[in-house]
Amino acid sequence: MATQLEQLKQYTTVVADTGDFRQMEEFTPQDATTNPSLILAAANKPEYRPIIDGVIASFADSPLKGKELIDAVMDRVIVAFGLEILKRVPGRVSSEVDARLSFDTEGTVAKARDIMALYEAAGVPRERVLIKIASTWEGIRAAEILEKEGIHCNLTLLFSQVQAVACAEAGVRLISPFVGRILDWYRGATGKEYTAEDDPGVVSVRTIYTYYKKFGYPVQIMGASFRNKGEVLALAGCDLLTISPALLAELAADDSPVQPVLNEAAAKAADIERIPADEKSFRFLMNEDAMATEKTAEGIRRFSADIRKLEAMLADMLAKA
Repeated sequence: MATQLEQLKQYTTVVADTGDFRQMEEFTPQDATTNPSLILAAANKPEYRPIIDGVIASFADSPLKGKELIDAVMDRVIVAFGLEILKRVPGRVSSEVDARLSFDTEGTVAKARDIMALYEAAGVPRERVLIKIASTWEGIRAAEILEKEGIHCNLTLLFSQVQAVACAEAGVRLISPFVGRILDWYRGATGKEYTAEDDPGVVSVRTIYTYYKKFGYPVQIMGASFRNKGEVLALAGCDLLTISPALLAELAADDSPVQPVLNEAAAKAADIERIPADEKSFRFLMNEDAMATEKTAEGIRRFSADIRKLEAMLADMLAKA
């Protein structure tokens, strides 16, 4: 009997949500996605230290100093991990722009171009890289510019339908709705426990899926940030799902039947209306959604904190080199 992981792969592209190369090899995902927190965790493991050491050594004779040097080293570290990931997955890697640029359209565009240039210099085609950007209004505008240049984007920290609609109208390649973090907020706000069927994060992704398919948007939806296996299986049939190694292991250890839940034909027949996603509507609807506002801000703060920790680690290594 096929495992649940094997069955899920029949309906959905499985992506590994990890910076651990060994786990990618174990679960054979199509793509892989990282963020500053995952890279920081991996960078602190001895087996991945040679990657960091190699980047540090390459800057031994660099004329760069201070912040310019740290920024350049950080970009190289992000890409170095991405290159190792691409040796282990047949598809794409998502590499994240500095979260501190989340409200800076021009800065995000410039950083994305720098990261992509490093990948291209290493011989990686643009189609194998997604640039991860927070789903702020400024981030979405940056993605719109980058997509027109052939730099494809993964819009992350996405918690609301209006964020998803704005991303679609900007022509982004892929979005990552954060299922588990939505559940966390509602658990805290209501004190209620949820089943997979009424899980607010699952409902959010299903709503976005229906909207995209109904109105013919080609944007790929990749459910992310899962808290349990039930959430994953409740979204079987979604374009992609990025899943942590712990949940991948649970799916690989269970051979219970898996059935597709999301259905494109049913979505196209849904009786729903378009929602506005111009700047005024976007900002108002985000303000109306306390969960989306709070979780987007929290996510940016957390990723920014981990970037600062990684920078401090790299600065210390440079000083000792």
